[in-house]
Amino acid sequence: MLRGSRFVRLFQGVINCQYVIFFWGLLLIAATLSSFWVHLFSSESIATVRIDHSTNQGLTCSTNYSTPFSSTENGPDTLSNTSCPDYFRFIHEDLKPWKTTGITRAMVEKAKKTAHFRLVIVEGKAYIEKYKKSIQTRDLFTIWGILQLLRRYPGKVPDLELMFDCDDRPVIRDYWWNPTQVPPLFRYCGDKWTKDIVFPDWSFWGWAEINMKPWGSLLKDIKKGNERSKWMEREPYAYWKGNPFVAKKRRDLLKCNVSNTQDWNARLFIQDWILESQVGFKQSDVTKQCTYRYKIYIEGTGWSVSEKYILACDSVTFLVTPQYYDFFSRSLEPMRHYWPIRKDKKCKSIKFAVDWGNDHKQKAQAIGNAASTFIQQELKMDYVYDYMFHLLNEYDKLSKFKPKIPEGATLLCTEKLTYHADESEKKFMDDSLVKSPSMTNPCTLPPPYEPQELSNLDRSNINLIKRVEKWEDEYWDNIHTRQQ
Repeated sequence: MLRGSRFVRLFQGVINCQYVIFFWGLLLIAATLSSFWVHLFSSESIATVRIDHSTNQGLTCSTNYSTPFSSTENGPDTLSNTSCPDYFRFIHEDLKPWKTTGITRAMVEKAKKTAHFRLVIVEGKAYIEKYKKSIQTRDLFTIWGILQLLRRYPGKVPDLELMFDCDDRPVIRDYWWNPTQVPPLFRYCGDKWTKDIVFPDWSFWGWAEINMKPWGSLLKDIKKGNERSKWMEREPYAYWKGNPFVAKKRRDLLKCNVSNTQDWNARLFIQDWILESQVGFKQSDVTKQCTYRYKIYIEGTGWSVSEKYILACDSVTFLVTPQYYDFFSRSLEPMRHYWPIRKDKKCKSIKFAVDWGNDHKQKAQAIGNAASTFIQQELKMDYVYDYMFHLLNEYDKLSKFKPKIPEGATLLCTEKLTYHADESEKKFMDDSLVKSPSMTNPCTLPPPYEPQELSNLDRSNINLIKRVEKWEDEYWDNIHTRQQ
């Protein structure tokens, strides 16, 4: 019997070992498929060829939007009395590294090392010099967005030259560069250790690969989605759906899912984008995901475009301590726009946050409403274009050289991009097309922050987060005391 028992235990151990190996094998396969999906649409046939001029023979760019409105033909070109939202003040912060030195051509050329393309604007026309393919069609829709800016404010965007990197993480680190020779590199996000210049991401004009509509129409749909279910009637749990295989922090988040032995008040789902593409994206519609009282935002490889979709829902956003920021998120305040979640104690933090929200429903609902209102009012496409406009204008003011169209660069316009787009891309381009120049000037750019203002803002946010962490610690201390 003893030998038999040992044999059984040994056999069970082998089976368990095989199970673990099989489980991790599945994770590896899933991660590989995920990587394949991420890069599947980044081939030359999608982005690069469509931005090349080699197949553009016979195509011409119309010029009817290249001239500003005149007061006699199309109505007055009136000044805007609207002040831009506060997050526009970070434009000055992002450009501060060049405030003293200005921007030289040599600096711009150094940014070429990781850039996907060079953008040159001369006399209201956009020229692109491509260096490498981007993930999916990020470069294509970023350039599309810039072309729409030129249509919205014809004749008002200055001549300029810049480098753009479409990857997830910022790369211009402080300690790599002489303070007088920092390369100006545009991208979608930044962090406190880098000096990349933050620009609105491609998905504002649509994310064709996952069927995410342009922001202008999607924002309206999310608002309607919010109205389908009252906050008090929603599921009283924290919801997240996404791809966990892109980052360890997301895989750790899955440990907070409900199980037979533990309920952390979280309902977490893996998003299989390959399957979704096969069934028509029926289970990935963000306008139908405002059915829980709380929604979790957690970064992936870097910053994630999902942030704005989550905040737009009037559920309370649980923001897992982020490393990165995009162009608008630096104005978000803890306990006003979101509830902070510890990155090193996610499960306990989520459990406490949900219990607090369910015990203080009106306060929690107010946080969700504040975030949704912020997104609806201060992140509408009018302000996205105005942010781009002011950022490029302030960048141009620092430039010390005359922009030059590179030999072999491609002159681009909306006609050329739509001509080579596939059906899904063309649909989003048509939806986000600026059909006529703006009748008003951009909003008024607010002044830069004074150093003390920024310091006070940082201190206030840190103190609010510490207050929440203190509540959380007291909550778990009380539970521990009751269990003794």
